[in-house]
Amino acid sequence: MGEDGSGRTPELTTERARTAGPRQAWAGLPWPVQTAVTWSACLVVVVTGLWLLGKIAVLLAPLAIALAGTLFLTALLDPVLLLLRRLRVPAAPAALLTILLLLGVLVGVGALVWNLTASQFGELSQQLDQGVERSRDFVTSTLPVTEAQLDRLIQQARQGLSGGAPDPIRGARTAAEVAGSLLFALVLLFFLLKDGRSMWRWVLRRMTGPNRAVTAEAGRVGWRTLGSYSRGTMMIAAIDATGIGLALVVLRVPLALPLALITFLGGFVPIIGATVAGAVAVLVALAANGPTTALLTLAAVIAVQQIEGNLLEPLIMKRQVQLHPAVILIVVTAGTLIAGIAGAFVSVPIAAVTWRVIDTVQRHRSPAPA
Repeated sequence: MGEDGSGRTPELTTERARTAGPRQAWAGLPWPVQTAVTWSACLVVVVTGLWLLGKIAVLLAPLAIALAGTLFLTALLDPVLLLLRRLRVPAAPAALLTILLLLGVLVGVGALVWNLTASQFGELSQQLDQGVERSRDFVTSTLPVTEAQLDRLIQQARQGLSGGAPDPIRGARTAAEVAGSLLFALVLLFFLLKDGRSMWRWVLRRMTGPNRAVTAEAGRVGWRTLGSYSRGTMMIAAIDATGIGLALVVLRVPLALPLALITFLGGFVPIIGATVAGAVAVLVALAANGPTTALLTLAAVIAVQQIEGNLLEPLIMKRQVQLHPAVILIVVTAGTLIAGIAGAFVSVPIAAVTWRVIDTVQRHRSPAPA
C-alpha cells in the first residue's frame, strides 16, 4: 500500500473526496434554499407521522375512546378509592365499592331525572320546533333572504342528515360495539382502581438512569392534570346547570329541569357544548314566552358562562389545564370527526394531559439557564 506525500493512503483520499463532493455542493447552496429544504423534509416527516397516527386512531377508535373514558373515570374516582383505603378497606373491595357507588349515583340520578322530566321531553321537542319557526320568521323579516331560499337550505340540511343516518344493521352493530365498550370499560376500571399504582411502580422499576425521574415526574403531572380536569369539569358543569336552571325558573321558562340537564351534559364539551345548550334554552324561551324572555335568557346564559370562564374555571382548574380556546376548538372538532360525541367528550382531556407531559419532559431535558 503506497502513501502520497501527505502520508495518507490513496483509498482514504478517494473516500474523503467522494464524501466531500455532496458536502461542498450542499454548502454551495444559498442559505434560503438550505432552510427551505430542511424545513420541507421535517414537514414531510411530521405530516406522514400524523397521517399514520390518524389512521391508527380511526381503526382503534372504539378501544381508544373506551380507554380514555376509563382513565377519566379512574381519575375522577381516585379520591373515593383513597378514602376507602385509608379506612383499611382492602384494594379489591375498595375498587368494587367505588364502582358500585358510581353505578348507584348514575342509576339514581338517571331514574330521578326520568321520573321528573319524561313527560316533558315531548313538549321540549315541540317547543324547539316553535322556536325554530319563530327564528325562521325573524330571519326572513330582517335579512335579505326569502322564505323559498330558507326552505331550500333547511331541506338540503334535512336531506344531508337523513342521508347520513345509519341503517338498522349498522345501528345494531354500533349498539353492540357500545355495549362491549361499556363492559370493557367497567372491567378495566376495576383493575385500574385496584392495581393502577402498583402497575405504575412496576413500569418505573424497569427504567434506569435519569429516564426514571423524568418518567415519574411526567406521570405525576399527567395524572394530576387528568384528575383536576375531570373533577373540575364536573363541578363547573354542575354550577353552570344550576345557574342557568335558576335563571329559567325565575323567568318562568318551561322545561327548566331538562334544559338544566342538557346544560350539565354540555359542560363536558368545552366551548361547543355550552354554546349548544345555551342556544337550546334561548329557543325554548323564544317559543314559550316570546322575544323579551328569550333575550333575558340569552343575557342570563352569557352572564353565567362569563362568570364560569373568568372566575370559576381559573379558580377550580387553577393552572393544571392550559389550552388556548382555539386549540380546544380544533381538538373538539377533530375528536368529533373521529369518534362522534364520545370523541368530543374525551378529546380535550387527552390533549391537556399530552401537552402537560410533553412540557414536563421538555423542561427536564432543557439545559439549565446560565
